[in-house]
Amino acid sequence: MFADSHCHLNYKGVFEQQADVLARARDRGVGAMLNISTRESEWDAVVATAEREPDVWASIGIHPHEADQHPHIDTARLVARAAHPRIVGIGESGLDYFYDHSDRARQQASFRAHIAACRATGLPLIVHTRDAEDDTLAILRDEMEQGAYRGVIHCFTASGAFADAALDLGLYISISGIVTFKNARDLQETAARLPIERLLIETDAPFLAPVPNRGKPGEPAFVADTAAFLARLRGEPIETLAERTADNFFALFDKAKR
Repeated sequence: MFADSHCHLNYKGVFEQQADVLARARDRGVGAMLNISTRESEWDAVVATAEREPDVWASIGIHPHEADQHPHIDTARLVARAAHPRIVGIGESGLDYFYDHSDRARQQASFRAHIAACRATGLPLIVHTRDAEDDTLAILRDEMEQGAYRGVIHCFTASGAFADAALDLGLYISISGIVTFKNARDLQETAARLPIERLLIETDAPFLAPVPNRGKPGEPAFVADTAAFLARLRGEPIETLAERTADNFFALFDKAKR
């Protein structure tokens, strides 16, 4: 069984054919999907999908791009909403200095509010970071010193040194279809050596469709292609990688049940 640890089933490109997308995923052995939210207006729809589909769970959070538009989303609001039985994670949240769609100080404050919500609920944090390694790591470390929390670096594209630091903090690392791209040599080197017990796989659908699906809208079925590439890269049987990453998914997102 494969577990897609990060997808957007309510985004354009997937939502319009959600039933068919889910059917194709199940046909390829995808038995668990985490439907991620990025802004408050998505929360109801994301949770509704998880309520309807037994193999889909939900997260609630504010993407760093949206931080400026959500100053009212604080730890208390996240904690209250996270009580829903189908919500198993907090995020995605973090820092994105590549686009800078939101003020950096506002991104940082939102990120810390999400981490505090993780501590309060015991739910894992789903981290987005792009071109912000130093500040992301500084906040992760500072917040860990204030109280332990669990989490995952989603769609990992950072440096090997950042991966090592995240692992040292006890975090998981999730690999997307980017690892299959020809220009992803550095990522491939890092992915090849990640400890299997901290590894997750994802699609980030409808984005980042892996080879051989480049140019198509991403969908959870394609996590099987990313897993196949990753298994070859690591010299592991595909069955082993699928089983271990699925086990890791349910270990981290332990509010979800098989």
